[in-house]
Amino acid sequence: MNPFKKFTVFLLFGLLVTLFQAQAENAEIATPPPPPIAAAAYILQDYHTGKILAENNADARLAPASLTKIMTVYVVFRELSNGHLHLDDNATISEKAWKSPGSRMFLELGNQVKVEDLLKGVIIQSGNDASVALAEHIAGDETTFADMMNQHAVRLGMTNSHFKNSDGLPMEDHYTSARDLAILTTALIKEFPDYYRWFSQKDFTFNKIVQQNRNMLLSRDESVDGVKTGFTDDAGYCLVASALREDMRLISVVMGTRSANARANYNQSLLNYGFRFFESHRLYQGKTPLTESRIWKGAIKTLPLGLGEDLYATIPRRQYKDLKAVITVDKKITAPVKEGDKLGSVKVNLKDELIADKDLIALKPVDRGNIFQRLYDSVMIMIEKPDEK
Repeated sequence: MNPFKKFTVFLLFGLLVTLFQAQAENAEIATPPPPPIAAAAYILQDYHTGKILAENNADARLAPASLTKIMTVYVVFRELSNGHLHLDDNATISEKAWKSPGSRMFLELGNQVKVEDLLKGVIIQSGNDASVALAEHIAGDETTFADMMNQHAVRLGMTNSHFKNSDGLPMEDHYTSARDLAILTTALIKEFPDYYRWFSQKDFTFNKIVQQNRNMLLSRDESVDGVKTGFTDDAGYCLVASALREDMRLISVVMGTRSANARANYNQSLLNYGFRFFESHRLYQGKTPLTESRIWKGAIKTLPLGLGEDLYATIPRRQYKDLKAVITVDKKITAPVKEGDKLGSVKVNLKDELIADKDLIALKPVDRGNIFQRLYDSVMIMIEKPDEK
């Protein structure tokens, strides 16, 4: 073969190799299915977007055991936030609380214990006695406190939950679901970030007794910062976990496994799967102008528009370049406008799939203009005919 033909063959071979490499680099890798989880139910959810990354039997009504205490603590946090309760308030330990069976904080009958200590006893030590003490201190008795729990469950959209007590001991008509627990945990972290830090505390000492947090993942994985374990014979071993890696937070719920080690391992598998194959991006910052619009007959001529809260997108890895956002603004916006009024939309698509659709809102109020501003804009509306644009 002459040198020219050799060079041509070599050149063609090089071009083919380059082409195959480019195709391999651009080829999409399908997201694999989640790992097998031997549990009665489970769910893996992105905290910011609510996107479900894996689930099975997530709406089944199951005995929650001490996962009940997530709602107990949520109710207490709400009472603290609205000023009805204070961390340094003292609760008197009743006979019912003192005699509570199962996991305990080892409270003593008739003692006065601070609400903050009782909360840590519930969160870290999973104390049934502390749960009952808080319920009685807030609502007078545990039955009334359970009514409060159920009211919050309805408000949060927990459609497969009903609570009869504050500690999670087996009781007829006391149940929740994996999906509802993910909803509740999301609300707890979002509404009470300062109190949530207690869920990452590995031990707590009360009355000279040191008890360890039963959430094994707190020691295994530094990104895990909560949330709660549970066990009874009918519920099996359960765990709600949450982890934060960089700017992405995931919530995993596993209910009805065979051992404490299994519930930790399965949650770890779900969290690793979510962080490995998905990514979360903050596309727009809330309360920040995304665009401005002409406002007619107002005291000012332009109105800043944005989102009420940060907009995140959860997508399979390596697909960020395929995201496209479209901002649509209502035509002929006329004063008066109140802050928060819906005046358009922001839609985000991943290829042909709509993954986010949020309201575009007014970021400031605009009063009606004076008579001269209104007259001027009336004339301009007729001239410009904005509705035809």
